[in-house]
Amino acid sequence: MIGAKNKIYKEIRSYTGITFGLFLYVLAWVAFLIPNGIVGGGATGMATVIYYLSGQIIPVSYSFFIMNAILLVIGFYILGNSFGIKTIYGIAFTFVMLAVLPEPKFITESFQESDKLICAIIGGIISGFGIAITFQNGGSAGGTDIVAMIMNKYRNISPGKVFLYADLIIIGSSFFINWDFRTIVYGYVTMAVFSYSVDLLLSGSKQSVQIIIISEKYQEIADKINDEAHRGVTALNSLGWYTKTENKVLLVIVRKRDMKQIHQIINSVDKDAFISESNVMGVYGRGFEAMKTK
Repeated sequence: MIGAKNKIYKEIRSYTGITFGLFLYVLAWVAFLIPNGIVGGGATGMATVIYYLSGQIIPVSYSFFIMNAILLVIGFYILGNSFGIKTIYGIAFTFVMLAVLPEPKFITESFQESDKLICAIIGGIISGFGIAITFQNGGSAGGTDIVAMIMNKYRNISPGKVFLYADLIIIGSSFFINWDFRTIVYGYVTMAVFSYSVDLLLSGSKQSVQIIIISEKYQEIADKINDEAHRGVTALNSLGWYTKTENKVLLVIVRKRDMKQIHQIINSVDKDAFISESNVMGVYGRGFEAMKTK
């Protein structure tokens, strides 16, 4: 019963994160990018190109939906049912928001034609953080997001790099909107900032820390870390050279977000424990990243 409640709670939290992330993503487009004719990457960027080339007749939301309907079939087949369901929700929510979210006049009127570069940067930051939050919760807005997730399944390549390479042609096509190379430059600025923002948030959430704990109460600390933090602990034989006494040293590797809980556990058992911490990269195995060699 408790397990079922926890599963429901995780799903609710996951869909809440996806909703918030995609809201930020759409807000960036509606407020900063589309009104200024700035084309970012992905299906939304391509839909923006179609919107302007059609004389603003074909709405961005319609083009976005049609392109994603095609990509969704591919993503659903390769990435599985769980991802497919969340992607359907993400595409549907993004489509609805693009269709109904009004252009915030107080934002667009605050930025003049000369502020396009600022809009490109702000739009890239907000949309990048929005997609990163969506990714963290297992969702997607479709488009190149699906391509990035597929690539990341088989290769240790950052999503930001996939966006960077996949979106070059889309942004390059924005030249035909007004035959102005500055439009392409603004798009590339948005893409670069977007990619960096995605990697910054995703990499930050995956950073790990190696903790070495020296305490006479090592057994109690290790048990509490196992039981409360659900993290593995390795006990290494040690010899205090000054006292010439043998003891155990605990080695723990956790996510940075779990450090506070580990500190609380150690402090509750032995306030005089000696602790050494260092950042580590490339932690693979159960509870961390899966090593992808194909």
